[in-house]
Amino acid sequence: MERQSISNQFIYGGDYNPEQWLDRPDILARDLEMMQKARINTVTLGVFSWSTLEPEEGVFRLEWLKEMVDNLYAHGIRVILATPSGARPRWLAEKYPEVLRVRENRVRSLYGERHNHCYTSPVYRQKVRIINQKLAQTFKDHPAVILWHISNEYSGECHCPLCQAAFRRWLKQRYQTIDALNHAWWTTFWSHTYTSFEQVESPSTLGDSGLHGLSLDWMRFVTAQTTDFMCEEIRALRQAGATQPVTTNFMEDYIGLNYYELAREIDVVSWDSYPLWRYQSDSRTALNTGMQHDMMRTMKHAPFLLMESSPSSLNWQPVSKLKKPGLLLNASLHAVAHGADSVQYFQIRQGRGGFEKFHGAVIDHYGGEDTRVFREATQTGQALQALACVAGSQVSAQAAVLWDTESRWAMERARGPRNEGLFYHEAVFKSYQALRKCGLNVDLVQVEQPLDNYRLVVVPMLYMFRAGIEERLRQFVQNGGTLVMTYWSGIVNESDLCHLGGTPHGLTDLLGLRSEEIDALCTGEVHHFTAGPGAPLYTCRNLCDLVRLQGAQPLMTYTDDFYKGYPALTVHSYGKGTAYYICTDAEEAFYNDFYREMVSRTGLSPILPHLPEGLEVSSRQDSENEYIFVQNFTDEAIALPAPADAALLFGDFSEGKVQGCSTVVFRQKRS
Repeated sequence: MERQSISNQFIYGGDYNPEQWLDRPDILARDLEMMQKARINTVTLGVFSWSTLEPEEGVFRLEWLKEMVDNLYAHGIRVILATPSGARPRWLAEKYPEVLRVRENRVRSLYGERHNHCYTSPVYRQKVRIINQKLAQTFKDHPAVILWHISNEYSGECHCPLCQAAFRRWLKQRYQTIDALNHAWWTTFWSHTYTSFEQVESPSTLGDSGLHGLSLDWMRFVTAQTTDFMCEEIRALRQAGATQPVTTNFMEDYIGLNYYELAREIDVVSWDSYPLWRYQSDSRTALNTGMQHDMMRTMKHAPFLLMESSPSSLNWQPVSKLKKPGLLLNASLHAVAHGADSVQYFQIRQGRGGFEKFHGAVIDHYGGEDTRVFREATQTGQALQALACVAGSQVSAQAAVLWDTESRWAMERARGPRNEGLFYHEAVFKSYQALRKCGLNVDLVQVEQPLDNYRLVVVPMLYMFRAGIEERLRQFVQNGGTLVMTYWSGIVNESDLCHLGGTPHGLTDLLGLRSEEIDALCTGEVHHFTAGPGAPLYTCRNLCDLVRLQGAQPLMTYTDDFYKGYPALTVHSYGKGTAYYICTDAEEAFYNDFYREMVSRTGLSPILPHLPEGLEVSSRQDSENEYIFVQNFTDEAIALPAPADAALLFGDFSEGKVQGCSTVVFRQKRS
């Protein structure tokens, strides 16, 4: 059996922890049979196995893992092999206490939990290198191993003396001189001027927590140090001869790291998706989850992997709700529709003890095949086999929404204009969901990424302008693109210093306006705006930008407070393109109406021209075909005009309807 690439079929499986069952060979043998019946073709091994792989320092026990990989391969199941650095063994922390993290209050943590280790510690790096190389030497040529899973959900920060020294070195490289740092951080305020880099400490509630440049650069350093640690893990594998691609699993809306930076250093992006299904409308949950899928796909503009999801209920959310019948398949194909080349679970078999003993699994404590979850997991495996032709295909988007983690860091740590929430994620989501309802694929780009291939670029609340984004937005519009920018954009530079001379910085001529003031509304307070008498009246909250027009045309105006009559929405022609400015935190109904008209006016091409309410559409393409996924996350069947010249590839489309909580997939030749 030859090693297969990770893209010629869908990966289906998930985390498997045979080390918990080494005393039960009967269970391990039964698991292999059940995985085959569920159409599972890949499992992830070794994520938290360090204490079993190296029970004592320098004593390695890899035989059990080798036997398991061999047995899986004999049953036609491939392996994603993990490096075990996400949870170190107890002996390591006891012998080398420097590996344990120090919190921002300068107290060293006790041994426990996951990721309680210092990424800077030379000892920890050395021990990780040793175990990684042992794994690589053993499995680098094994035909079952198709991918290396680097650690697990990198997260957190350490404030120990080793990290303080590394932070100072990082700052010296960034600023060269202490005068440059003082200027960037504006340290003369409150007489915080440094006279040497040795005086710099990481931000802490016990010390400096209000120096915004310090806090921003600390977050950048944490990302850089985590990325460097990850790269050392990868180098250890490569130097030991491993040639398979590498990935690491990201988390939803995690702002402790700038994932776009880590993504540059891995071959495949993967993430762990755990939506709050059935907490609210599943259709809305699907839109939120779709935004995360699209973000992961856009990091490398390539298919990504759904590394973890739950086949049933979770155990760590506020309420452990079951997935209703059909939702497992629908949610799994939702990831595929947005560009995933895998559906994987945590976990294959439910453990008997520990933090996640009640977390859902394909095989539960009962251990039989006659469960609803096992039947639905099998149906999902069958569906992925039926859709194998889609694996490896790409998602093409005409529209992009700009998402910037560093800008969010700075904005949410600044004091003002609202310290009760700026709602950045919500602002991005409002534009995203409206474009999706228009039937468009949407990319989530960061400021460094190219904009040339899009016809519409949306820039919500880009507080910080960096990486030359002003000039690239100018070129985009000049060349005929349509730009939509919102309030609270272009306020500061990359050091969180306020721009002088008018905002949005460098784009006042492009937008044809200048922001003069911004009013923060109290929680619960609402204002309104409209296009005029007889037109819809929209609600706005939180922030109202007051702008002075310098060539732009007002399309809507405020109706409340002292700024009644001020512009709330403007448009301005520039070069061959057009720039819109949304002045306030508007309700979703406004965004839905605005983008519906925008798509029509700009000639963007929806995947389906007439998308009924309640359905979501996505598409993937290969060199010959377009695959159109239409998904229904409601409980009612919804009629759909069939795409012209398309054949039904998958799903129940009887009577021209997409059934409740289901997916249909059409295939048509690319024109």
